[in-house]
Amino acid sequence: MAEAAGSSAGLVMLHSHPLGRGWQGMSRDDVRAERDNAPAVYGATGLPFVGLTLAGDGGWSGRLWERTAPHTYPVSWCATVRVVGDRLSVTYMDRLAPVPRSTDSQLRTVSAWGEDDQAHLVRLRAGVIGAGSVGGMVAESLARTGFEDVSLIDFDQVETHNLDRLNYALMRDVGRLKVDTLADHLRACATAERFTVHTVAAPVYEEAGYRAALDCDLLFSCVDRPWGRYILNLMAYSHLIPVIDGGIRARRNRLGKLAAADWRAHTATFGRPCLQCLGQYDPGHVQTEREGLLDDPKYIDGLLDDHPLKVRQNVFAFSMSCASLQTLQMLALVLAPLDQPNPGSQMYHFVGGFMEEPHYGACHPDCSFPSLVARGDSSDIQATGLRQGFLLNLQQCAGQRVP
Repeated sequence: MAEAAGSSAGLVMLHSHPLGRGWQGMSRDDVRAERDNAPAVYGATGLPFVGLTLAGDGGWSGRLWERTAPHTYPVSWCATVRVVGDRLSVTYMDRLAPVPRSTDSQLRTVSAWGEDDQAHLVRLRAGVIGAGSVGGMVAESLARTGFEDVSLIDFDQVETHNLDRLNYALMRDVGRLKVDTLADHLRACATAERFTVHTVAAPVYEEAGYRAALDCDLLFSCVDRPWGRYILNLMAYSHLIPVIDGGIRARRNRLGKLAAADWRAHTATFGRPCLQCLGQYDPGHVQTEREGLLDDPKYIDGLLDDHPLKVRQNVFAFSMSCASLQTLQMLALVLAPLDQPNPGSQMYHFVGGFMEEPHYGACHPDCSFPSLVARGDSSDIQATGLRQGFLLNLQQCAGQRVP
């Protein structure tokens, strides 16, 4: 307890049931060992005491002993315990996360990998960060596959110039929030018996979006700005939530003809290179966005035409392919077909029609993110904030009622 308190960390008691399989209950000795230590642990750390049990088949079960009143520490069971690394392994408590019943509309999907893998896959809570062209297609693939719980996080509205690449929006949707429009579309095409979609009209770097993302088992990064990617990179390591990221870049030559179109996909998680080391964002650009310059038309106009902050040519066909690569990254991570969970970082070149050799490996030796693994909120990094444009609007509305 002294070591935990000195490290601003919590305390976990781990024990094993070697003959058990899957989720484990607790014996009287288990209950006594954890319950009787919970008050002292809370007093030393200010955090709930955590208990974890390892079954003989590698399945984990977990619970928290939370203080609800003086001298009162009831147990709260976890619905899932996930183990991250080269693959994502999850153990479910069936009472809190019931095994879903496959529907007739999922027959072809289930035939590809079987009932057990389907039940494991679709009980994951998936978060889609960014409801643009790629995010919309990723979200639809989840709903049609049978996922039961999807969270959508995006602050933007549907605009007329979005309609050539949003699979879920029509002209009548112009002016609506993207997350609300996409949520309606997912409810119409979901194949799960019980389907829930959560919407958060905020960016992932604001508190509401950040906390909603932390409730997910895995995250799809479908954003094209550096601050959002930085936040998701932090979550992948400090909170151990795998992040499936992708991106598109197209370039025209001096004659105005398409000269290059490339898209990539990869998974950031413990043991794999992070988004910063993969070159998905520039740390200097994160501060630029935090200062509000990326919402300043004069600043954007002053950038070179091929600057990464200015070049964002997502077209429907390119977005389809990028969304597919990201979805396949997720399936490999969870299903690990023939024990192959890691396809590496993938890059496809439309001009030339070839896929590069996948990139594997880890972060650069001087990267700071591996040092943040499992630090959670105690990483001492102030990641969230308000958009400068939003702050400006609040200042302009001073003295007025702000809804």
